[in-house]
This record gives sequence, C-alpha cells and structure tokens, in this order.
Amino acid sequence: MNEAELHGGRYAVTDGEIAVANLQSARRRSWDRVSRDPMAAGAAERIVEEEQITLQFLGDVGALDRLDALATILGQLDPASARTALVQTQVASATHRFAEARCHLHEADCRGASRQATDRLLLNIDQACGARADAVLDARRRMADESNGLEDLVPLGALLADLREFAEADLVYRRALAVYQDVSPFALAWVCFQLGVLWGELVPDPQAERAADWYRKAIACVPAYVKARVHLAEIHLRCGEAGDAEALLMPALASGDPEVRWRLGEALAAQGKFDEAEGQFAAARSGFEVLLDKHLLAFADHGAEFYAASGELPKALALARVNVENRSTRRAVEQMDAIASLVTSSCEPRPNGVPG
Repeated sequence: MNEAELHGGRYAVTDGEIAVANLQSARRRSWDRVSRDPMAAGAAERIVEEEQITLQFLGDVGALDRLDALATILGQLDPASARTALVQTQVASATHRFAEARCHLHEADCRGASRQATDRLLLNIDQACGARADAVLDARRRMADESNGLEDLVPLGALLADLREFAEADLVYRRALAVYQDVSPFALAWVCFQLGVLWGELVPDPQAERAADWYRKAIACVPAYVKARVHLAEIHLRCGEAGDAEALLMPALASGDPEVRWRLGEALAAQGKFDEAEGQFAAARSGFEVLLDKHLLAFADHGAEFYAASGELPKALALARVNVENRSTRRAVEQMDAIASLVTSSCEPRPNGVPG
C-alpha cells in the first residue's frame, strides 16, 4: 500500500506502479477469457472498463481499436441482445461517435435493457455533447446526493466546470476526495487531474501553480498518468522550464499518444535542440494523422489544437468544426471560434510593405 496525502487527508491506496501492473495483468486475463468464451457473463463489460482506464490514464490509444474489435465480436455472435447494444453504446461513446451511441442505446432500450443502465449511459452522452444541460445537471445533483460517492461527484464537478460554476465545481471535487475510501489510486488521480484542469485551463484567470500542484498529486498517485504529465509539462513550458517539461515527458513516450511527442518537441526546441525537436514534431504529426484517420471524432479537438499551433489554420478549423458538429459543448465552440478568428486575421489585407 501507498500513503497518499491530498486535501488534508491521508489515503491508504495501492502503489501507482503496482496498480498499473495489476491493471495490465487483469486486462490480459479478461481478453483471454473472452477469446475462450466470448459470451461469458460480465467478460465484455469488464474489458470495456479496463480498456477505458488504460486509455484514460496510460494514453494507450490502441485501446480504442481493441474496444471496436470487442463490439464487432459481440455484434457477430449475439446481434439481437440488449447486452450487445449496451456494450456497443459504451464503445461508440468512448470513440466519441455519439450519434451512433444513441442509436445503439435505442436498440438496447427496445431489447429490454434496464432503465437504470440506459438512463446512466444517456446521461453520459448528453453531458459529453452539451445537450439538455438543465436536465443533466438536475440528474447529476440527485445522483451525487443519493450516493455521495466519487463516481457520481466527479461527473457533477465536470458538468459544473463546463457551466462555469467554478467555485462549486472545486467544492464538489474536494468533496469527492473527502468521501473516498477505496484503495485504487486511479480514482484519486482522476479527481486531482480534474482539479488541475479546472484551475489551469477553465477558470477565466488560470492559476498555474495551483494547477501544477494538482497535476503533481495526480502523478504521485499514478506515475504513468500520461495526460497529467502532458498538462504539467505545458505549465513548465509556459514558465520557461523546458528541461523540467522534457523530464516529465520522456517516461510517457511509450504510450503512443502523439501529444507527448508534440510537447516534447516544444521542450527540445526551447532548449535549442532543433534537430531532435523536428524529429518529435514529425512523429507527432504522423501520430495525429493515423489517429484522425481511424478515430476522427475522438481526436478532432486535439488535432485542431495541434494543427493550429503548427500554423495549418484551415486544417485546424475544419477539425474544430467537425468537433462542434459532433458535440456542441461550450469548450468546443470556443475552440472553433478562436481558430476561426486566427484564420480571419491571417487573411486580412496588410498595408504595403508589411509582411503577412
């Protein structure tokens, strides 16, 4: 066990490196079980949970391909069951194919899936798409009050942050930390990461050091947490600490997440290591192109950010528009508008003799 100290409390949780090893071992066992008996009770559902954790924390983008393969297997072997439709809903949601997810969810409902299961999945989809905000908020508040559990408090905090209720979101996240009594470090790291995003990216006046502290706590819980490393590295880069950013990103290279190579390229360039930086930028571009070809909707927003930073504004704007068409959240619209503004500025005529 590992002692984690967060928000004035101490948590006896599994060591983060051991937890990752346990996750990978469990995931392999789950796939072995499915290979022997694809219809085994709970096996597919277990894989969905484990692959989602693998993607979320370890940045293993191959999890999306494996989830698609699982959905295909169930669709071939048991195409008419509510269970298959529910799994297909979760897989489509994980890859941000929300229109498809709604179709599968309707099929699950027609095939007799429990109302509790379909309602929870619909809530997740609506929140991800920025739909029915008032109804989703009411449901999230009710569920959080009833369970007082981290699994319901964190989605409520995320929704409040999306609605710009930042102070309440902070309180809800801290409440999630206060009530947590399990031994998994993943949940604690998840809350810490959300607090880092809240204070580092979402509030009108970002507080870099406050956000960095939460990202550090997330990494302390799960050292392999790729997204937390990337976000903390971005703060180091903005503060002129390129060497610290490089050190944070190097252990995450094996994840396959192209954003790691992108930010590492920035860190190397800031240190004058231009040849090495160019190699990382090229690898990042290749990685984004592969992911956008295979999972466009899941990576449209990250791709738009990358191409905007690379100066390829028309491509960035096209991706941002794809993202908004798929889910018109406040953040998606703000990203599209910001890139559109850059495109407009780059096209404005300039006085004679002034370079464009």
